[in-house]
Amino acid sequence: MNVSLTQKFIAEFFGTLVLVLIGCGSAVIAGSHVGLLGISFAFGLSVLTMVYAIGHISGCHINPAITISMLATGKISGKDAGAYIVAQILGAIAAAGILYAMASGRAEYSLAANGLGQNGIGDNYQDHYNVTSGLIFEIVFTAIFLVVIHGATSKNNGNGGFAGVAIGLSLTMIHIVGIPITGVSVNPARSIGPAIFAGGDALAHLWIFIVGPIIGGLIGGAIWKLYDKA
Repeated sequence: MNVSLTQKFIAEFFGTLVLVLIGCGSAVIAGSHVGLLGISFAFGLSVLTMVYAIGHISGCHINPAITISMLATGKISGKDAGAYIVAQILGAIAAAGILYAMASGRAEYSLAANGLGQNGIGDNYQDHYNVTSGLIFEIVFTAIFLVVIHGATSKNNGNGGFAGVAIGLSLTMIHIVGIPITGVSVNPARSIGPAIFAGGDALAHLWIFIVGPIIGGLIGGAIWKLYDKA
């Protein structure tokens, strides 16, 4: 299938928009109804469904950490990687804007009080973990996520048709552990979108959710390269 860069850009924009809209939307709109487990599955299911919706077009990265890891392991060109990252960030920003517009339709909603599902650390966030804990989580769990992605999509994996299931469920399990720590990023675009609207601490701590996932993605790719040469 001959796919143009424009088509890949649109796919990555749309896929990231869905991830942020569903994942962060589950926290902002349905969090009190579904709890942390429901939010975890919302993120995982959004990725799982997008793998099958756009995977054949762009590979369904919808995450700069994945794209950078794929670039480092020679699975994507620099030109495509740059376009993917721009599309992912724009998709996340668009999703945060849509979510804000919807959430604002509820009289009791306040951006300052309820947020947009932004990531964070410290005394005013979740279970009050510090910067060190947040950075360790984002690096280690992004590395785990990327090992799953590289392994599930490897040419040496005879069960490649189930890659979306493995990837989606791995993101779910990561959220089950990590929501109390940082709200879980493992994806710089997912953090950038809501932070732009939320401002304040979300922007001040944004570097953690850019640096951590990128480092983790590179580590995950390196680990995969140690045992799978596909």
